[in-house]
Amino acid sequence: MLLAIVKNFFGTKTAAAAVASVKPEDLCDEDLMIAYSKGDLAAFSVLVKRHERALFNYILRSCGRPDRAEELLQEVFMRVIKSADQYQKTAKFTTWVYTIARNLCIDTARKQNRRVEVSLDQPLGDGDDGEGRSMLDSLADLNVRSAGVDHERNEFRDRLADALAALPEEQREVFIMREVTGLKFQEIAEILGCPLPTVKSRMRYALEYLRGALAAYRDHSFDEEEKLEVAP
Repeated sequence: MLLAIVKNFFGTKTAAAAVASVKPEDLCDEDLMIAYSKGDLAAFSVLVKRHERALFNYILRSCGRPDRAEELLQEVFMRVIKSADQYQKTAKFTTWVYTIARNLCIDTARKQNRRVEVSLDQPLGDGDDGEGRSMLDSLADLNVRSAGVDHERNEFRDRLADALAALPEEQREVFIMREVTGLKFQEIAEILGCPLPTVKSRMRYALEYLRGALAAYRDHSFDEEEKLEVAP
């Protein structure tokens, strides 16, 4: 994916050299973006590697289709490329790029004239703890009293999907940004353009509704304190 994006703008030979030269960087996202705006292709490669998985997961849970999510992800990075010379270090890169992704998802949903979908089975983002785990696994670890009972797991899956779909859009959006992408509440507030207390309130309402809707599963890890914590 990365090679294809860079090829579109810089040609095959240059793109291959950029990818081959990527090394672990100690620079923060903002410094990498400034470096890329000055022509450092390796900096762009590091940014893509650092954020593409979490961005893909976020987009997937907004559009509901892996193929469409892949297209939108590439469009996000294309917009990063086109806007590189306008980027200011005062803007946090994560906030900036997720705002781009969110706007693309909203535009796509409007064009398709349908509500966004929530995928429960797609793996979550980066990190040893989240690698290979879906939102369903994160919300409800069924290795408790109903362990190994497939029909109970399927029943929970259906109820969870219904509960998430029933959330008001503004609450579901905050929930996905927090639980799927792992964004901090301050970052979510900046992306949505609303006060931090409002974001936390939406998360609390979402969790309260989900807790009530899934009361029969209160012994699962979804109801553990750490999953309900809304501290930044």
